[in-house]
Amino acid sequence: MSYRIVIFEKEEKLRDSLKAVLESEGEYLVSGTYEDVVAIEEIIKNKVPDVVILDTAMPGGINAISSIKEARPEALILVFTGILDEEKLFKCFCRGANGFLLKNTRVFEVYEGVKELISGGAPMSPAVAKLVLESFRKPSNDEAYNLTDREIQVLKLLIKGYSVKRIASELNMAFETSRSHLRNIYQKLNVHCGKEAIAKVFTEKINLK
Repeated sequence: MSYRIVIFEKEEKLRDSLKAVLESEGEYLVSGTYEDVVAIEEIIKNKVPDVVILDTAMPGGINAISSIKEARPEALILVFTGILDEEKLFKCFCRGANGFLLKNTRVFEVYEGVKELISGGAPMSPAVAKLVLESFRKPSNDEAYNLTDREIQVLKLLIKGYSVKRIASELNMAFETSRSHLRNIYQKLNVHCGKEAIAKVFTEKINLK
């Protein structure tokens, strides 16, 4: 069964390119492409997508993240935009975005980003991951979370968009060990998933040195 994808992108040529690439292997079905986010809740309810690719630079784009989550909480949202701004990035994650790719990303890399997203990762363009990591500053109470050095390594890779499997490979550990570290991280940060962990680190500027 193919994963269903809906694309909200203002540029027609880019919409068509994304659709062609995403459907090229038969793994994904693009059930709709739209040039704006008008009636987005109705679209999401009708199309029931597994993944939504959203250009947040279009009018109402960032607020549309909340609308998508309201209509279909389990939908995974991949922000795909040409604008990189710390405040906008923060808003996207807080509203429920699961990944963030810039439009200088080659189209076929969006395919890989969707694959990473479905496998549990949080895909980000290098510039986005760098901005997130560099925004962290040591707060006065950062030791309260008591993250171990290994957990910090795992969390940094999660922020870069790595899936559980890829984190395990990168750190030369068993898959279940990687999952165990993530569960411990979520428990310490009092969150339920990777997206919430990233948002918390971002909002509280938790030190990850």
